Amino acid sequence: MNRSFSNAPQKTVAIVQARMGSTRFPNKMMKLINGTPMIGLLIKRLSASRKIDEIVLATSVAPENNPMADYVAGLGHTVYRGSEDDVLSRYYESAKLACADTVVRITGDCPLVDAQVVDEVIEAFEKANVDFVSNAFPPTYPDGLDLEVFSFRSLESAANEATQLAEREHVDIYIVESGKFTTRNVQCAEDYSAHRWTVDEPEDLEVIRGVFAHFFPKTDFRWTEVLALWRKQPELFSANRHLIRNEGAAESGGTPVAAD
Repeated sequence: MNRSFSNAPQKTVAIVQARMGSTRFPNKMMKLINGTPMIGLLIKRLSASRKIDEIVLATSVAPENNPMADYVAGLGHTVYRGSEDDVLSRYYESAKLACADTVVRITGDCPLVDAQVVDEVIEAFEKANVDFVSNAFPPTYPDGLDLEVFSFRSLESAANEATQLAEREHVDIYIVESGKFTTRNVQCAEDYSAHRWTVDEPEDLEVIRGVFAHFFPKTDFRWTEVLALWRKQPELFSANRHLIRNEGAAESGGTPVAAD
């Protein structure tokens, strides 16, 4: 299924998957950082992208997601609410709603998402003529800068063909592991994958709050500035040093970019 006429401009849609029912850290998406909900800071940083045409929040129909859905809708962004467990279906329906040709997958636990990194991965996708491009197979960027870019056609095929529970719970497994799609990985010049800048546990939020507090009121700082901060003040990043990268995804058979 083609989402646009051949002579029409391609539409690139960032779909942020997020929900309030995290097992390890419930309601984390609405936790305040300098007075702003975490999901709001993520969307603000993502909005600086030059390549993204629209941002959509993909969450579930569970009532606990109401405050987050209302908040994001109030910011002027589209909200799609679908299955709690079938995240692949939720993504597909979100992309259809937005009439996306190219989909950028962002997870809601990554408030330090860097718009320039996002644009670099999108550009790599546009130039490579493949179905799927990520910067996490294998990861070389800090945990929290992971993203994926793929065609709507690939997402539609996965949504129609994937049957395993893990394939439905994680958007990328079928595309990456089925062997039916062409893929490419974007790597950083150095391996910074040991750095943990995601929010999956309360200790993670402590680190992220410290980072935003350091740069306040600026919110559009680059990931390289965070890296420089780590070199100067490593104690700011000590609270979550014991945690494992993408532990939740690993437990459920997922891939490097974790589920919501």
